[in-house]
Amino acid sequence: MAKFYITTPIYYINAVPHIGHAYTTIVADVLARWHRLFGDDVFFLTGLDENSIKTVEAAREQGFKDIQAYADSMAKAWVGAWKLLDISYDDFIRTTQERHKRNVHELFNRIKERGDIYKGEYEGLYCEGCEAYIAEGDLVDGKCPLHQKKPKLIKEKNYFFKLSKYRNQILKHIQSNPQFIQPETRKNEVLSFLKSGLKDISVSRPELEWGIKVPGDPKQTIWVWLDALVNYMLPRDYWPADAHIIAKDIIRFHCVVWPGMLLSAGFELPRQIFAHGFLTVEGQKISKSLGNVIDPSYLIEKYSADVIRYFVIREVSFGQDGNFSEESLRTRLNDELADVFGNFVHRVLTFIRDRFEGTVPNGKVDKKLEAEVSERIGQVEKLLEGLKVTQALDEIMVIAGRGNEYFQSHKPWKTIKSDPQKAADCLLNCTNLVKVLCVALSPFMPSTCGKLAKQLNVEVGSWKRAKKFDIRSGHKIGKPSVLFTKVRTDNPSKPLKPRASIKDFEKLDIRIGRVTKAEKIPGSKKLLKLELELAGERRTIVAGIAEHYPSEELIGKQVAIVTNLEPVKLMGVKSEGMLLAAEDEGKISILTADKPVKPGAKVK
Repeated sequence: MAKFYITTPIYYINAVPHIGHAYTTIVADVLARWHRLFGDDVFFLTGLDENSIKTVEAAREQGFKDIQAYADSMAKAWVGAWKLLDISYDDFIRTTQERHKRNVHELFNRIKERGDIYKGEYEGLYCEGCEAYIAEGDLVDGKCPLHQKKPKLIKEKNYFFKLSKYRNQILKHIQSNPQFIQPETRKNEVLSFLKSGLKDISVSRPELEWGIKVPGDPKQTIWVWLDALVNYMLPRDYWPADAHIIAKDIIRFHCVVWPGMLLSAGFELPRQIFAHGFLTVEGQKISKSLGNVIDPSYLIEKYSADVIRYFVIREVSFGQDGNFSEESLRTRLNDELADVFGNFVHRVLTFIRDRFEGTVPNGKVDKKLEAEVSERIGQVEKLLEGLKVTQALDEIMVIAGRGNEYFQSHKPWKTIKSDPQKAADCLLNCTNLVKVLCVALSPFMPSTCGKLAKQLNVEVGSWKRAKKFDIRSGHKIGKPSVLFTKVRTDNPSKPLKPRASIKDFEKLDIRIGRVTKAEKIPGSKKLLKLELELAGERRTIVAGIAEHYPSEELIGKQVAIVTNLEPVKLMGVKSEGMLLAAEDEGKISILTADKPVKPGAKVK
């Protein structure tokens, strides 16, 4: 039994998970599930980076006096989200856990004993978003290219790691192991960075209230990135990791700093680091400040976890940037999951139920079709071994399309009278095609395939079952049911109130305002005080959305407000407008501009 150890990054807890976090985690879960199905000894690790300055800031914004209590509450939210998405991790690491702290101290001491940690003074530009020093040459218009903020000039005494000492070893390892960093564009990016030279890095910060202290020096806190990267060492029996799945914005930490630390401490390097692109919304990176964060829980409730899992992998070629669009999601649900896969399954199983009393008829296996499918499943296997999840799913859906073609061309609804044997042959082979799809798609859509397995009355078993037609005549199927329901988009709601004239609408001055500040109003559970930027002015409004939106998620959002209402006082705060929002069964969704516009833009 081969070992397979896969990890995701550990995520910051300054906000709840969004669809970008879900994307990374879903891909890792698909690979973990497939390797288990293949018969490997799998360990899948994910978790949270809680020792961040961002954690402290978010806790204070949320009114938490106890930072650990805030971290605990956020951990519950993340664990809940992954449960909804059917993420089958083997362990969930939190960097505030004692087991993690012990690992961090051990690695720090090993590097220090090697003579690779020393104390010194550093002056440089520090990006609070990256929680790292940033070279002036990496700035764009004087700002961090990822966070669009000017870094701070900081001068302080820290501990340093002799990263420069390991430049040649890291370079040689990458060049000698072509698969170590993937895709190729990311590898070339890292090689270019290494060839330009490597400097020692600061691995501590002084006088921080939160984080893991340097062994023997409690006035210094271990740099959050050294701390975070050590999480991967948790399951020592499975090290080295076979695959670190990360996003491209943290590639230098994982492909330069992490290997340097491991080489110094005397540990093997991971087998592969795969840095995928960004999942964007309307072409922009998902960001709280841009107001384009999409909550996966909302999508799951609306469409199901399996539809979301299928869509993000099918829509975005793994490794590249890709755009998230709910319209595209609905299209793939309707055209592929419902019309191709779901339709094929339902036609086959209901035909057997209605015409053969739920028993697979006495037919013959189409050896040519079986060989064709087995060959394609072999291609899927190779693609998954190479972490090419999108292409693998493409190949599986070709089989679903082939099944529809086979059923349609053999016309069992006609031949059951004119040529009963031909109809029986068709049904036996199509039942086996359904079973192949059930096994092959189970890592991608585990819940759906679990239901399908019951309808087929089979066990998914192992990956081997996807390569052969092993359902025989006389097999009794279960009760068929619809796997996917199309989403209708052409049925607008009827007006709930009397019609208004265009003149009535024109009385309202609705504009887009950018939220610059948001805070809870003392003594109120529901009310938030929002400060907004309009064209040449600032407005304060009070909105009853505190139970639905954390304050920090609103900063930067471009929201629709009615600006020409009479001001009112709520809980002692003067409100100069009304925030527009939709309410659905007690849930609130504020109305925002889907593309950046100038503050003060009029809604028409």
